[in-house]
Parts: sequence; structure tokens; C-alpha cells
Amino acid sequence: MDEQVRQEFVQRATEFLEANATRRVEKSDEFVWGEGEGHVRLMSAEGDPDARIAAAKAWRATAFDAGVAWPGGPAEYGGGGLDPELDHLYRELEADFEVPDQGMFGVAWDMVGPAVDVHGSEDLKRRYLGPIYRGDLLCSQLLSEPEAGSDLAGLKTRAVKDGDEWVVNGQKVWNSYAHKAQIGQLMARTDPDVPKHQGLTMFLLPMDTPGVEVRPLKQMTGDAEFNEVFLTDVRLPDSLRLGAVGEGWTVARSTLMNERVSIGGGAIPREGGAIGVLANLWRDRPDVRTPGRHDDVMRAWVDAEAARLTATRFRQQLAAGEVGPDGSAVKLTFATLMQRIAGLELEMRGEESLRHEDWDLGRGRDVPFLNRIAGYRYLRSKGNSIEGGTSEILRNIISERVLGLPSEPRSDKDIPWKDLPR
Repeated sequence: MDEQVRQEFVQRATEFLEANATRRVEKSDEFVWGEGEGHVRLMSAEGDPDARIAAAKAWRATAFDAGVAWPGGPAEYGGGGLDPELDHLYRELEADFEVPDQGMFGVAWDMVGPAVDVHGSEDLKRRYLGPIYRGDLLCSQLLSEPEAGSDLAGLKTRAVKDGDEWVVNGQKVWNSYAHKAQIGQLMARTDPDVPKHQGLTMFLLPMDTPGVEVRPLKQMTGDAEFNEVFLTDVRLPDSLRLGAVGEGWTVARSTLMNERVSIGGGAIPREGGAIGVLANLWRDRPDVRTPGRHDDVMRAWVDAEAARLTATRFRQQLAAGEVGPDGSAVKLTFATLMQRIAGLELEMRGEESLRHEDWDLGRGRDVPFLNRIAGYRYLRSKGNSIEGGTSEILRNIISERVLGLPSEPRSDKDIPWKDLPR
């Protein structure tokens, strides 16, 4: 990227943010231990979810219309026509300001939007890219099924061609934000007579289409950020197909690679998020300090900082279109680190972690993530090793496609889907 272009954008974006938002923490050239923001983006809503979504959309529209929110997007679809790396740079700049939480747009910007950009027709790009990156549309992934999670290619949802339309029947599950989304990225089986990876096709599904039923799933934390979606004789025009017929697995792979970097590679300041909570607990509570725990906290802090810097590098690679299977390592690191930090905090706090009056399990979303007691954060961290691809699957990807180790035997890869045992 041209350094002058970068500096000009930073100046323009910073001027916009200074004029429209309040800075979180004044930065200094030298890091000071104990200073930093504990902000973390979370899909579960705080307070009234509809009000929160409206505020997030309004802010994003303001930034988009000012020309700073999607500087790397193609100009013909509403973007700035500059280097895509600037999109991630803007998010890093924005993270230093008090703005409505933008985490709910992660699926749209980092998963569905890139899939439309790479695999969509010209019509789909013109119809959806601008509204996605302006924040007009919330998106959800409709990929996993009750019997097709880690083995995603084994999905059963069928799409049958009927003239210029497809008739879809099936069930999806663990669909983030489907109860609030306007668009779903749907993968369905369109050819049962070929091996399972070859008979899939991807679509964009307007969530208000007749035959779509969304049922929120309450988690053990009390939140309901995931859903199950039932599809009954849903009719989709072929114009909403994303990629070629039978090429759904290719679209899904690129989407999932982006998702894994998105989950593990978010832009946060040094000592932001969960590690900030843990470090401040150590500083503020002499009663939880022991020599052994000092080593545990320090190792967690060092690993979190290494992960943050690695994520910064991966975001740059993502902007350059270079992210491949090694992006799985970013997400795997995030999942294991978050669970380790949450477990250590739980041990340090002891029985106070279980106080429901602090956790506020009944009201759930009324309490911000970082203000909830450690028990909530511990339970929520368990989902980190499932969402975006299980840790077991990610380890397989890293071993086979990054390290070049022999792959596991897969006896079903060449068998037509219809002949596979059920």
C-alpha cells in the first residue's frame, strides 16, 4: 500500500471519528502497564436488542456515507476503491472510540460480503454489497445442520430446480443472529447422485421468504444468540444463487476461512478483552495472588499479546487476499486461549464466580459481557471451540494443508451422497 494514501486515510478517518464520537483512552507512545480498554465485541445484545441494532446501523451508515467505513471496497458498489487493508485499519481506529457495538455485523462483513464479492454475479454484487457494508443488512450463515456440523458436506437440506426457481426443504442449526438477520447464506444439496462435496450449491436467502421459520436457541449462559431455521417449500429464484451449481463447497471453504480469521483476528488494543479482565483482577485483588498464579497470568498475558500481533498480520494478509488454510491457526489459538483465561479467572475468583445476583442469569443481555461474573465468561468460552469450526477439525486442516502431513482416511469421499449410510 502506498504510504501517502495510508496516511491520508488515517487523517481523514481520525478527523471523522473525532468529530462524531468520543475517544476511549488517550494513547501514549509508550505502553503503561494497567492502562487499556477491556472492550470486547459480542453478538449477544445488551439491553433492548432492537434498539442496539438500530444504533449500530445508524452509526455504520454515518461512517459509510462519510466514505471511511469501506475504503477498500470496489467503487462501483459503493466502496472507496482503495487498498482493502484500509478496511481493517479503519476498524482498528474505530476501536479506540465509544461507538455502538459493531460486532453484530461480523457475519455480514467478514463472511457473507466476501463470498458475494468473489462468487456472486454482477447483479448480486450491485444489489447486496453496498447495503451489507453500509450496515443496512444483518446476515446469518445457514450452513450447519443437526447431523452435519463438523461433517458439513454431509448436509441433507435439498434444493430442487423448478423452472427458474429452486424449492428448498430442510433444517439448519446454530445460526448466529438468524432471528434478526435480513439475509442468510444458505447451502443446500442440489445433486444427490455425486459425492457429497460435489453436489452442493450456495444461495442468498431473504429471511422473510415464505416457508422460513426461525426458532432461537437459549444457551446455558441465558443468551439466545443462536437459532435453528426450518425451511419448508421455500422458493428461491436462481438469480440468488451464489456461485455455480455444484460449487457450493468451494464457496463454503472461502467463507469459512474468512470466518476463522474474523473470530480469532478481531482488532482490539493491547490488553483488550478477556486478558484485560484477568490482568486487572491480578492487580486489584491481592487476595487472589499466589506465586504459581503469577506465572499463569504472565504466560496468559504473553500468549494473548502474541495472538493479538499474529491476528494483526493475518488481517493484513486477508486484505491482500492471501489468507488460506493457515487462518485456521488464528481461530484455534483464540479458542484455546479464551478458555484458558476464563478457567484461570474462575479459579482465582472461587465461589464468587457462581453468584447469580452478579451474573444476572435471568436477565441475561442486560449486563455487558465484561461486567458479568466469571461464571458467565467461563460458560460462554466453551462455545469458542465449536463456533467457526471445531478445534478438532481445525487441527486436521493445519496438519494436512499447512504442515503437509498425511491425511486421515476418508472412505466416503468418492461415494455418491445417496448411497452413503444414514
